[in-house]
Amino acid sequence: MTTTRREFLRTSAALGTGILIPYTFTTGAETKPRSPNERPRIGSIGMRYQGSVIARKAAEHGDIVAIADVDREIADKAQAEFGGKADIYENYRDLLSRDDIDVVTIGAPDHWHASMLIDACRAGKDVYCEKPLTLTIDEGKTILKAVKETGAVVQVGTWQRSDSRFRLACELVQQGRIGKLQRVSIVLGKNVVGGPFAVTEPPAHFNWDLWQGPTPDVPYIKERSHYTFRWWYEYSGGQMTDWGAHHLDIAQWGMGQQHSGPVQIEGTADFPHTENGYNVATNYHAAYRYDDGVELVVADNGRNGVMFEGDEGRIFVNRGTVSGKPVEDLKTKPLNRGDFALYGHDNLDRPERAGKLDAIINHMGNFFDCVVTRETPISDVASQHRSVSVCHLGNIAMRLGRKLQWDPQVELFVDDEEANRWLSRDRRAGFELDA
Repeated sequence: MTTTRREFLRTSAALGTGILIPYTFTTGAETKPRSPNERPRIGSIGMRYQGSVIARKAAEHGDIVAIADVDREIADKAQAEFGGKADIYENYRDLLSRDDIDVVTIGAPDHWHASMLIDACRAGKDVYCEKPLTLTIDEGKTILKAVKETGAVVQVGTWQRSDSRFRLACELVQQGRIGKLQRVSIVLGKNVVGGPFAVTEPPAHFNWDLWQGPTPDVPYIKERSHYTFRWWYEYSGGQMTDWGAHHLDIAQWGMGQQHSGPVQIEGTADFPHTENGYNVATNYHAAYRYDDGVELVVADNGRNGVMFEGDEGRIFVNRGTVSGKPVEDLKTKPLNRGDFALYGHDNLDRPERAGKLDAIINHMGNFFDCVVTRETPISDVASQHRSVSVCHLGNIAMRLGRKLQWDPQVELFVDDEEANRWLSRDRRAGFELDA
């Protein structure tokens, strides 16, 4: 009988012997067991900037054997960076069809995350997927179902959970160092304004139709793709889902709401009306209330970061600092890393790291630890679905321009058919999302 990689690793982890045993990397097809010293084989999808960043970090744990990107120039550059031997695919599904690939990294734009992640799980791969996890709330529900059915290990790229400053802030809040939490304030920054942009023919090396995927088929505008896709609601959610996927995740984690959500949302925004121009909000504000009375406020101007306020103090954290009296008090009242409680599968042999590129080292390391042990990664799909849902809820409230009531248990707006229609989007024929 052939034992799948997941079955073998799950059984070995359950035995808890601590003995290194050879394990099988397979997608269900019959393959030879690998030695414990043999590295996982990695396929990387979406190779522009962040996709290449996470591929580099993954390459410290395995070998990049395949690359998929709809832009051949980017694919060629990535192939050269990783030694010139990785096979190149235009369609990511061809990469996923390979039985010899164990792990997949996904660095494609937001509107492709759900399809690629679900397809990878069903192909028997473990997955590191960039944030934000989804384009809609209903996509997240489908992802959770697929991950549960397949047993895949999935890490979402909200690496701030692996940054020592953000982790410390959340641990201090959860351990009562600011007293009873009352309010969380977040500043994300302004969305970019631009347009009108020129309509042109797509470059010969770029498959515009495949890049669009499930979104409406529109004439090619250079600014719709690559980095600037995030300023179009067709493909992303502006700063609310770009920075918000990071900071609102930290807020939910520190609040202890990582598996729930708000009960009330209000949003205000101004929107541009530039033909062939960016269409995300030019000014925006969102306010949430949770069932325990805690308020969460999101603004677009001010000092970027997250402020936790309690009845006995406050803590501010961003990518440059963690500050506040509870942090100063650590000199006399330390909080040892071994006493951290927000994540149960820490590898304490990994040194603490702060800052994007360093924190991703630990975030990727945590993922590969879990690939072996079959534990739940620190940025699991369940909590990340909830975090990005809060981002989506804010955008929906802004676009509807009125107060909304949300039931976090059933994940529906209360008695509001119009709002519930915003939980999903129509997908282009041929790019449907399998339930």
